[in-house]
Amino acid sequence: MSRLLGRPRRRHLWVGAVLLAALLAAFAINSPAALRLLYPRAVAEVAALPPAPGYRAGQRVLMVSPHPDDESLCCAGNIQHALAAGAEVYIVWLTSGDGFELDAALLEHTPRPRGRASESLGAVRIREATRAAAALGVPASHLFFLGYPDGALLRMLRADSDTPTASPHTRATRVPYPQALSPGAPYTAASLRRDLSTVLGRVRPDVVLLPSTHDFHHDHVATSLVTADLLAQRGETGRERLWIVHGGAEWPVPKGLHAGFPLLIPPRGRHLAWTRLDLTAAQQDTKLRALQAHASQMEVMPRFLKAFVRENELITLPEEGK
Repeated sequence: MSRLLGRPRRRHLWVGAVLLAALLAAFAINSPAALRLLYPRAVAEVAALPPAPGYRAGQRVLMVSPHPDDESLCCAGNIQHALAAGAEVYIVWLTSGDGFELDAALLEHTPRPRGRASESLGAVRIREATRAAAALGVPASHLFFLGYPDGALLRMLRADSDTPTASPHTRATRVPYPQALSPGAPYTAASLRRDLSTVLGRVRPDVVLLPSTHDFHHDHVATSLVTADLLAQRGETGRERLWIVHGGAEWPVPKGLHAGFPLLIPPRGRHLAWTRLDLTAAQQDTKLRALQAHASQMEVMPRFLKAFVRENELITLPEEGK
């Protein structure tokens, strides 16, 4: 009899232990203090980084973004710091983000989006990028959309041909967006260089926020290469401040919103000389609002986007001689 009575008691103890473990796990996942205990070495590495170069009044800052949302993921804090210092901020997007098929599928309610469905997504993401920029304080007159093929920038640059590259998603071979800097421009490396050179000429930036070639995404690599090449042709190297968004498997860790916890060094950029730009709680809130303006992206990968809302951003400078 006593053995039978003991079984419910043991079951209750087991259930209680499971619940306690779940509560502790929830605490670890959501508490910045607990996260610091889980990642002590990585947190210490970020804390030891030198401060990122600042901004000053009168500077002209150009954010070069491969896709809508990259500008907020990497650099919403940098943009806020620059504006607060009295600098002027401009943003150029090389693509309109029309290559995210899951987004297009949700938008058009079709499992195999192509052509017009993807172009519709591109138009949506242009509007979202404009709202995100407004949330950060960047006026619409300081925004440039180029509209080149999402997912094919590197292939287009390497081809370097007069024959236009076809978008793998929209099937377009020319810029299809009326909001773009050059609607109807062919998808060629020469057209992209011409449009981006036009933006550089209009903005005349003192600082260029640019993806690193160590970023995993090919569009980010292409964006970095073509911009750095044009800056070199203009005799304006050394103005770049580099960042990474696609930094390796599972990065940033942990996923989800953990404001007040640091953005850790990405695995793909561990060898780079990083600097740290600290963000206030108010700046983190503004960064979150900018990311929420990218509603189509938030719908499909909110934990990835929110993982960039941290107490710092990471910037590295070009290596000497490169």
